[in-house]
Amino acid sequence: MRAVDVIMKKRDGGELSRDEIAAIVNGYVSGEVPEYQVSAWLMAVFFRGMSFRETADLTDLMLRSGAIMDLSGITGPFVDKHSTGGVGDKVSLILAPIVAACGIRVPMMSGRALGHTGGTLDKLESIPGYTTRLDEKRFREYIQRDGFAMTGQTDAIVPADKKLYSLRDVTATVESVPLITASILSKKVAEGSEALVFDVKSGPGAFMKTVEDAERLASSLVRTGQAMGKRIVGVITDMTEPLGDKVGNFLEVEESIDCLKGRGPADLMEVTYRLSAWMLVAGGVAKDVAAAARMCEEAVSSGKAYDLFERNVRTQGGDVEKMLSLYGTYRSKHVRELKAPVSGYIRSIDAFKIGLAGVYLGVGRNKTSDPVAPDVGFVFERKKGARVQKGDLVATVYGKDAASLDAAWELVSGALSVGPDAPESASLILKEITAL
Repeated sequence: MRAVDVIMKKRDGGELSRDEIAAIVNGYVSGEVPEYQVSAWLMAVFFRGMSFRETADLTDLMLRSGAIMDLSGITGPFVDKHSTGGVGDKVSLILAPIVAACGIRVPMMSGRALGHTGGTLDKLESIPGYTTRLDEKRFREYIQRDGFAMTGQTDAIVPADKKLYSLRDVTATVESVPLITASILSKKVAEGSEALVFDVKSGPGAFMKTVEDAERLASSLVRTGQAMGKRIVGVITDMTEPLGDKVGNFLEVEESIDCLKGRGPADLMEVTYRLSAWMLVAGGVAKDVAAAARMCEEAVSSGKAYDLFERNVRTQGGDVEKMLSLYGTYRSKHVRELKAPVSGYIRSIDAFKIGLAGVYLGVGRNKTSDPVAPDVGFVFERKKGARVQKGDLVATVYGKDAASLDAAWELVSGALSVGPDAPESASLILKEITAL
């Protein structure tokens, strides 16, 4: 089968067979199909789309391009959570120990910051000594012992996704629901989870800018995941503003500690508890979301979730004592204050602009090879709905050097909107789609 014939068929709007999709995916992984032909195929898919059956076949073929995690011999249930990415999104650090404290095993494979969105691995690695490079033996051992483990994607897991994702990033074919669905699900199913909860973010700071686009992706993830025999929940959450009061690698570790000690900000805890509750329901340890939420709150108030967090830090090589000694002090010396330009109410703080500014500061990266800084970011003293007087401190901003603050400042100051009227408050949980 010639790759060019598969490209032509999709270019003309045809529905590809499993064998035709396999010719592209397997051929690219093996090196038989060159990058320029795969690029053309990706663009054809971008414009012509894929049917549900094509999307399911693509996901399965990508999954089978590499190893699948073997969690046999460990008592389940196994449930994981995936976020489509946002600003200040440290939910995984808080959620994993909460859910593990309630009896769910969480095999969490996470990613790094790219563009304006943060990365769980970068946050964890800001903890002195913490390693996210786990082989399968240690990953299994830590899940068995602590209830959860945090690792990055290995070369053996879904190699097709690694190659395709890199190519999509440089061929302007990232924003395709079938391609996103296959990329996310192939990795998550490879972890060995029985159920998955997806946090599909919507708004300026999200990958999907509108609720309608977020719903299309959530529906695709739920339907395709269900076809692969998994229990799936898609939760659409608002990413208009940064989540929580801190944005930055170690800064978000600090805020995660606050949350696990029962003093987290309301917006962050709303999202964390809702996603955690759905994981308990999907895993069969709670009959409904209300009962599950009470279990999650008890895991925090009893101290069990925080104890598991500390245990995981030690297990994965982190220095708990040093981490705690750095709390509140691990800050770059290059600092600037964002103040209210006028009196009134904070109408919004644009998550996208804050995320982009974070790249200049050293929070994130433009290329996967770029380094990130652990001690930079934002500490928000006031957020949406707060009444301010002209000159009131809104945020303290830390950069890797003075030049980074200068480069970021137009975005930082442009992210803040202050007006005469208080904005309406609303839930960050926008919609939920389930297949349990």
